[in-house]
Amino acid sequence: MTMSDLQDGIDIVDEEEIGMTTVDLTAAEVGAKVILTDKLVRQSAPNVMSIVGRQLGDGMARKKDTDVHALYSGLNGGTTLGAAGGAVTLAKIAGAIAYTKANKFGSQVYILHHPNAVYQIAATAVTASTTYPVPKGWTEDLLGDFFSGLRPLNGVPIFEDGNLSVDSSDDAIGVIADKSALAVLKSVDTRTERQRDASLRATELVITSDYGVFELDDSRGAPLTYDASAPATS
Repeated sequence: MTMSDLQDGIDIVDEEEIGMTTVDLTAAEVGAKVILTDKLVRQSAPNVMSIVGRQLGDGMARKKDTDVHALYSGLNGGTTLGAAGGAVTLAKIAGAIAYTKANKFGSQVYILHHPNAVYQIAATAVTASTTYPVPKGWTEDLLGDFFSGLRPLNGVPIFEDGNLSVDSSDDAIGVIADKSALAVLKSVDTRTERQRDASLRATELVITSDYGVFELDDSRGAPLTYDASAPATS
């Protein structure tokens, strides 16, 4: 909206349009099932129920994670920042941040990329043993494990996620976006159930969730493409 210069005693004549748009969101079910026979449970020394339950939980978390990652390439009208094959540098990251500020992405911009790509910044930008807390305004209990430990650059925190896919050319598409760019709609939270099948002499372990992930505002984010080849360890 545009503000007008006013004069005392003169009515405001300019009317501003709200410019509101709506997005229809629909959740969908996802899930998995494991059948554990009685014989397997009896012969397993560790608690196989706990092992499988943990694997199912990890799988559900990975599914939700990668569903969000799939949205990154569509942001900014599909126009990516960075370039395939390009190594991440502090200057390039600073340039991407400047792009978001110049194009008014929002006040809570973040970066998420593959750990191999983030390493290339950390190798030259910070001391390896130094860590920093998640900046204020972010949910630490959910994002703490993913914060790269880099000091926020120009107020923009950097997160890393090993679930981000790396293509055959060792490139990965991350994101630089405001928190309002993407949305998660949760209809039913993750739940697990056991069901006994006597005739099969087995127990079914089922995990389900009903949710959806969506691009909410295309103009508040952009894909960030950089090289994510594995760094040398020796």
